[in-house]
Amino acid sequence: MAFYNWVSFAGIFILLFIAWSISRLFFQNREKPNWHLIGWGLGLQVVFALFIFVVPAGVTFFQGVNDLAVRVLSTAGEGAKFVFGSLASPPGTEGSLGFILAFQAFPTIIFFSSLVAILYYYNVLPLIIQQFAKLFTCLMRISGAEALCAASNIFVGVESTFTVKPYLERMTPSELCTILTAGMATVASNVLAFYVFTLYSSFPSIAGHLISASFLSAPAALIMSKILFPETGIPDTLGQVVDIHYEKEASLFEAIINSAAAGLKVVFSIVALLIAVLGLVALLDMVLVGMGTYINQWLHLGIDWSLKGLLGYFFYPFTLIIGIPFEDAGVISKIIGERLILTEVTAYQDLSVAIVTKALIHPRSAVITAYALCGFAHVASMAIFVGGITALAPSRTADISKVAFKALIAATLACLLTACIAGTFYSDASILLG
Repeated sequence: MAFYNWVSFAGIFILLFIAWSISRLFFQNREKPNWHLIGWGLGLQVVFALFIFVVPAGVTFFQGVNDLAVRVLSTAGEGAKFVFGSLASPPGTEGSLGFILAFQAFPTIIFFSSLVAILYYYNVLPLIIQQFAKLFTCLMRISGAEALCAASNIFVGVESTFTVKPYLERMTPSELCTILTAGMATVASNVLAFYVFTLYSSFPSIAGHLISASFLSAPAALIMSKILFPETGIPDTLGQVVDIHYEKEASLFEAIINSAAAGLKVVFSIVALLIAVLGLVALLDMVLVGMGTYINQWLHLGIDWSLKGLLGYFFYPFTLIIGIPFEDAGVISKIIGERLILTEVTAYQDLSVAIVTKALIHPRSAVITAYALCGFAHVASMAIFVGGITALAPSRTADISKVAFKALIAATLACLLTACIAGTFYSDASILLG
């Protein structure tokens, strides 16, 4: 293994220690870590990573998955082209006006929402989710409800909480923390398609990477959640395999119509979020930079006082821990840091710009960062998940609100843990990673 592969490997245990330290020092949790859960969770990640990064058959399989995802994605824009004309034509194609986020990338969310609904209607996704839930329940000895929700989050977003709706009222605080963590440490398949569209021109194998990151992040979320908030109670569904709960539409066309409408709501939510957050951050930057300019002049410093710059300083050690080379750490730390406030949408766009402008020296940096960003681990998402779960279980509003910040920390560490796993097995010779 190369030097930085060993750094990523060591980073796995450093992140576990950081999570344990935060749990004890800041949250006053004195329980011993659940080594059985941690061991099996890491084991699942390592086995899966070996299969997709090292084993030739696995590499070939996920290269095929990448190509299939790209082909399906290419059909997603046909409806947008009919509605928006040349505005929806991707850069480099005839009549294109360049990359326009609203008319080229956002329509993929609506398309994939409908595609997922079709897979749900024909019981394809429920069957797959149920098998993953059984695997997590049996091997990691967690409750069936949180295992089912974690498995659902591999494929869907906040909708995953509907699969465990009957159990939310009776969940322990630790289970609620796990539900939130799993939601924020992973991404929904429809939004994942949006990331693929954003990065594909500069990162052709991005679809395979993000799909593999979705699978790797589920056990990572369970690990970090249970370290930061260990289970002290006895969950009702501990060790039990529970059935998936969802309301099936009366017909296929009803499923497509409802899911398309739901996808449109996601698009409007993202648009509103970006407009509000980016505007507020610009206002905050104006204040911070204005004050920082005088401080720099007074103390003869060269600090970047923008919010992105400050978050970059905070996440710089974590960037090194996950195995990013020193030459790229400054750029990547800002990209990873901005996700906490500006969402992963902006972070992935900045990663694409860094690749195109050759701001990154090592290909390894782009790959590992793609894994580190593959999650809804940001403040806005925390509010969305808290709102969504409390709407389903109003009586647990206080409990859910108490664990929300812990879940955000756990989700952030889970994404970094997934990046460490990817960094450990990174190889230029790999078909998927080459």
